[in-house]
Amino acid sequence: MSSSVSARPPAKRGRPGHDLESVLAAAVRLFNERGYEATGMEALARSLGITKSAIYHHVASKEELLRMATDRALDGLFEAAEQARARDGRAIERLEFLTERSVHVLAERLPFVTLLLRVRGNTDVERRAVERRRAFDHLVAELMERAVAEGDLRPDIDPAVGARLLFGMVNSLTEWYRPGGGMDVGDLAALVRKTAFEGLRV
Repeated sequence: MSSSVSARPPAKRGRPGHDLESVLAAAVRLFNERGYEATGMEALARSLGITKSAIYHHVASKEELLRMATDRALDGLFEAAEQARARDGRAIERLEFLTERSVHVLAERLPFVTLLLRVRGNTDVERRAVERRRAFDHLVAELMERAVAEGDLRPDIDPAVGARLLFGMVNSLTEWYRPGGGMDVGDLAALVRKTAFEGLRV
């Protein structure tokens, strides 16, 4: 007795799936290229080659993507601040460590830091990010104030202004630094520290 096996139609190859990380990366790229306000979920779906409903499987809204992106940058900076705070030694040494670590965070999370620096506080999510940035700036200013008190930084430097100037230099790297561009990030971090602190030290 012969038996017949029913032939199954060949499986269709659809578009490759996307996880939350790839959706977030695409969103950050578009936010940086077009601006957050000008980027809709439809544009994000087109860039990924999926439907909007597929995006909503991962996130509830565009605002949630912005919050995740800015938190990615800020969490790295606060981790660096905690590492600096836990170190032994004088405040100036912890401040120099934090400066170098912040360059590493910027290099490792460049698209996220770039987006963070463009946030202006127009929405609740943006205002929260701005408040966290100010809290980080305050930590830097506190270290500077302590370093002045310990006699390692020039006494004529206002700590709050000094913190803004120091991290203004660090943040300016987003305008031209590109990973793999020929300069080792460790060398870059050391150069930023040297450039800043040779002018700040007594």
